[in-house]
Order: sequence, then structure tokens, then C-alpha cells
Amino acid sequence: MITQNSTGSLTTTIENKIAMLEFGHPASNSFPRELLDLVTNALNSLSDNPDVSVIVMRSEGTGAFCAGASFDELLAVSNLEEGTKFFSGFAYLINAMRSCKKLIVGRVHGKAVGGGVGIASACDYVFATNNAAIKLSELAIGIGPFVIEPSVSRKIGKTALAEMTLAAHEWKSADWAKEKGLYAYTFENTQDLDAALENFCSKLASYNPEALIEMKKVLWEGTDHWETLLLERAAITGKLVLSEYSKKALTQFKK
Repeated sequence: MITQNSTGSLTTTIENKIAMLEFGHPASNSFPRELLDLVTNALNSLSDNPDVSVIVMRSEGTGAFCAGASFDELLAVSNLEEGTKFFSGFAYLINAMRSCKKLIVGRVHGKAVGGGVGIASACDYVFATNNAAIKLSELAIGIGPFVIEPSVSRKIGKTALAEMTLAAHEWKSADWAKEKGLYAYTFENTQDLDAALENFCSKLASYNPEALIEMKKVLWEGTDHWETLLLERAAITGKLVLSEYSKKALTQFKK
């Protein structure tokens, strides 16, 4: 199934109990709110699909994996309600990944920034290329990675999170991300990545589906409070993005 409009695209295919969820947007696979909702709804649907045991999360093209939030929509935010609503899109998506009954395997073929790092961290297992550097640039635009922080910290720890967040202009290599636990494997190219990904997912899909569902629950124990926590964090970010600092920084970044 393909869903496509001016705010991006989402393609969902299911084969041999493996669901492929591919999102895309012309601006480096960034996320407007509508695309966030599309992916969230697709995950909720796949969660209850008996024909699916494993979900692969990937993005279009050969450039960036995900550039995070849409700069155009961030610049258009004019009040707290709009800001909170936009960032709650990431809250709902991460919570959908967390509560999804099916294991989610990430395919990170290129760079990930901000919300893109959050999405990668919310996957249960991640394959990446050596080009998949990561960056949390939020402080540089006057906000912070508050919504995605619980997901990122869960994977790499608070110390590594601080190392990324406070060095807001600095890229961390794919090897660094693997060392910290965000990526399970890294590969020289997408061909090698895809071969390993297909082999891994085929094996995973052959296992007892009930055991996979129970394992997913174990992996996310202790995160039920995220249902409200991430929305509270969205309100914090929604307020900060209204600041004069953020507006100027966003305009400069877009240029």
C-alpha cells in the first residue's frame, strides 16, 4: 500500500510475515506532522496484523535516513497549542513503536538528525551503513531533544546522550553509535546491509510469533509512563520553539 501527498509518502508491503514500512519526504526524509501521523497509524495497524511478525522501518533514497522535524512546519508555529501539537506527533510515533506488539528492525542507510535519531533508537534492533552518522542539533536551534530523550537514553545512556546533545553541531560516526548501542551492526554499503537485514528478518519471522510478542514486552518493561511523559515533553518543546532565539536560528538553518 502506498500513501503519497504533498507532505511525503509512506509505502507498506508485507511478505513472508515481514512488513516493510518505508517513509519518504523530498526534504531529506524529514517529518511534517501529517507524515508522522501516517507512520503512527500504519504501526498501530501492523501491531494487530496476524500476518506480520517483524516490521522493518526504513526511508526512501540514498541520502539522509531522516532529517527530523520539518523546518517549514517549525517556522510556521505561532502559538503554544500549535507547537505542542507538532511535537506531540513524535511523541505518538515513538509510543506507537514502543507499544507495537511486533519487533521493529531499523534500516538506517544514511545520516539521522534529531527526531531521526529518536526513531532509530525506538527500533528494537538496527542495521546501519558506515554513512549513518547521527546528530542531536536541537540546542543549536533553541529547543532540546526532550521528546526523544527517553528513547535515546534507553539505548545509549545519559552520558552518551549528554555528549551528543551538548555538542549540538557535532556529528557522531556510525561506529560511535554502534559502540554506544544504538546500532547492532554497521556495513560498508547498502548492498551488504540489505543482505544481512534480509537474512536476520527471515530468521526472526520464522520464530514462534507468540514468543516474539512476549520478548517485545520484556524489552520495553518500565516504559508505560512514556504515554504521558512524551506528551509533557512535547509541551516543553512547543513552548521553546516560540522563542525569538528559535525563530532566528531556524531561519538561519533553513538558509
